[in-house]
Amino acid sequence: MDCGIITSKSVLLLLSLIFWGAGVALAYVGSYVIKSYSSFEDFVSDKYSIIPAAIIIGVAVVMFVIGTVGCCATLRESKVGLGFFLIIIMIIFAAEVTAFVFGFIYRGRIKGDLEKSMKDVFQKYDGLNSETHAVDILQSQLECCGVNNFTDWTASPWFVQHNNSVPHSCCKANATQCTGQLTQPDLLNTQGCEAKLEQMLQDVLSYAMLVILGFAIIKFFGMLSICVITCRSKKNDYQPLYA
Repeated sequence: MDCGIITSKSVLLLLSLIFWGAGVALAYVGSYVIKSYSSFEDFVSDKYSIIPAAIIIGVAVVMFVIGTVGCCATLRESKVGLGFFLIIIMIIFAAEVTAFVFGFIYRGRIKGDLEKSMKDVFQKYDGLNSETHAVDILQSQLECCGVNNFTDWTASPWFVQHNNSVPHSCCKANATQCTGQLTQPDLLNTQGCEAKLEQMLQDVLSYAMLVILGFAIIKFFGMLSICVITCRSKKNDYQPLYA
């Protein structure tokens, strides 16, 4: 059997397995991105920021189906199946490129979106509303306080109404003696939340874009393999892998 054909068929079978594995990986990445953004949705005004993650999850679902189609088409020596496999790979490749572009565009807009929305949310902090819950989670998880730094709270209604103190979520972990007073700076997280949240979202988005790029490269080699088999097969003499 022609070595090129054997190699191409092996690549396609491997690609089918990769599709299944990639489907699981992409589903995880997409869910992780959405979860990360949802946890801090009050600070992200641009709701289109989750478009890359939504596309990733959609691609993951399709990949499970396509992996099965590709495997069956290769084993059953179906040119029609391989043609369908090629078309689907091209569509997924285009979707991944789109997701990559969206991610690249939004990555440069994160800082501007966060700056205004975070200040608005922090100003609405009253200890009871949904904004309060969002701010407390943010400050506790990222170990930060205020937008730019802990002194931002001095310009908030909360600070004036609560004896010139910051929320307890500004306190360092295990700082049991912390009362939120600015006279105890050693017990408070002094770094602002904007920089930390921006870095976290940048990292998450960069990770997602890297995964998308990696799988797009795999799709490219899959398309090449199908083209090799199609071009080198004569009429109906498609050679099975096991021949």
